[in-house]
Amino acid sequence: MMIKSLDYFAALVQQDESIPLFEAALAIAQDSDPQLDLAASQIEVDILAAKLQRRLPSDASHVQKLRMLNHFFYHELGFAGNINDYYDPDNSYLHRVIATRRGIPISLAVLYMELAQQIGLDVKGISFPGHFLMKLAVQSGEIVLDPFNGSSLSREELEERLEPYFSQQNYAAAIPLATYLQEAQPREILVRMLRNLKALFVEPPHWKSVLGVQQRLVILLPEDISERRDRGLAYANLECPQAALEDLEAYLAERPYAADAEILRSKLPELREASRRLN
Repeated sequence: MMIKSLDYFAALVQQDESIPLFEAALAIAQDSDPQLDLAASQIEVDILAAKLQRRLPSDASHVQKLRMLNHFFYHELGFAGNINDYYDPDNSYLHRVIATRRGIPISLAVLYMELAQQIGLDVKGISFPGHFLMKLAVQSGEIVLDPFNGSSLSREELEERLEPYFSQQNYAAAIPLATYLQEAQPREILVRMLRNLKALFVEPPHWKSVLGVQQRLVILLPEDISERRDRGLAYANLECPQAALEDLEAYLAERPYAADAEILRSKLPELREASRRLN
């Protein structure tokens, strides 16, 4: 089932210009629930979108549609940020977000954007530092939204949210705000969702879950050799020495002088011996 689900995911994300974001994000949850019925979750969302669509006046403006979507999503359906259990992995699995009505900013945004698209609103994601956001272009400019509660954010509020990053993470304060508000592409959104899960699974390590995340990150970012290294470490900890060797040797071939190269090189003899024993 794992291989089939990974093949399906790989097919979804093959072409940047045609990645179905909601479907691919939903598929991430197959690592947690291999029997997940993706079509059932999609149908559930389609039904919600159709329910909202029937209420919209035929001449509704983008702003009217946005107001009605906000009321429907946050007030009627009750979607909200899971402030009581923010670090629960379920917050990143869309079928669980649909069921519990709770999530983190990026998962709520992916669901919100799917509903918006189905009613003719081109809401985009923003990979803002620390807290994923959304935006909608209207005649007067852009409305920036917080997926946690649907509130629109002013320029001052956005700049205030950036301040901690200016000091703590060396973000250049001279960079225009617009730089931080650029549209996030589907591949970028999926990577951010997976890296959120990765952060939850590595401390303390749950290697089987880490491996599931890494398999998908390697599919999304085939040129990022550090993700392949991390997959190799997951394989090593799951006692899959041959697969670990292939990934770690590939990393060392491309990054022979990396800061972690010597530590990784020291693991190779033991992995080779373990691989020989298995064969």
